[in-house]
Amino acid sequence: MTATFETQRAALADVVAIPVTPFAEDGSVERDTYRALLRRLLDGGVTTLTPNGNTGEFYALTPEERQLVTELTLQEAGERAVILVGVGHDVPTAVASARHARERGAAMVMVHQPVHPYVSQTGWVDYHRAIAESVPELGVVPYIRNAQLDGARLAELADACPNVIGVKYAVPDAARFAGFARDAGLERFVWVAGLAEPYAPSYFSAGATGFTSGLVNVAPAVSLNMLRALRAGDHAAAMKVWEQIRRFEELRAADASANNVTVVKEALASLGLCRREVRPPSRPLPEDERAEIAGIAAGWSL
Repeated sequence: MTATFETQRAALADVVAIPVTPFAEDGSVERDTYRALLRRLLDGGVTTLTPNGNTGEFYALTPEERQLVTELTLQEAGERAVILVGVGHDVPTAVASARHARERGAAMVMVHQPVHPYVSQTGWVDYHRAIAESVPELGVVPYIRNAQLDGARLAELADACPNVIGVKYAVPDAARFAGFARDAGLERFVWVAGLAEPYAPSYFSAGATGFTSGLVNVAPAVSLNMLRALRAGDHAAAMKVWEQIRRFEELRAADASANNVTVVKEALASLGLCRREVRPPSRPLPEDERAEIAGIAAGWSL
């Protein structure tokens, strides 16, 4: 019997939360704090979690830490959320991570954009096919940041691997997204706006039905308010949320997203929820820049 992945597809058409990875004073993953942050998301109404995403500092974690984060997420979420585990790096590493996620009970894997300096379109298909074929029971979600990739290549991948069911599309070009989705097959995949709340209204107008979020770590209700407005087709209400989060997301996006994770952790630190420390090549905010983040978080009436 062919898998339909209905549960996984529904989970992608939602707020896809990317949890931060908190670090202890000695630099290790702070397990108890991580679980507490997950509980806060779950209690806030979040039902789709992506451990080992970029907001979780995927590329700064060791293989053992990525496994730990996966396991902690699955243990804490239980039946309360669908888990989409981030995997990547070289093919053997990505395959091993995907199989670990499957063995621990995850429903899906998200394949990070290949970081190799030379990525051909055929090679892109081959990379994702090797991972998807290694876990045919799991839904597979490519994370696309490459503006040069053609939608036809995604369709080619899904022809070979029917478990490729959704796409996290993170090219900052709504027109490009609209064309790519239609070239690949608009109804064939669940389209997730991979640049979070700032791009969600424009991407929903072109066919997205879910969006990723790092901001949701700080204010789950704010992200869910935007989702409700978008689902209702209430553009004015969605843009009110957009205005509410605009400055926070501008700070995250500044300097080619240099402080993307830092701003989220700083907001959490201002609320007493985790330490602000990030790992290189990210960096903590200097003292004189912290007050604005704290003010924004406080203004969300958390």
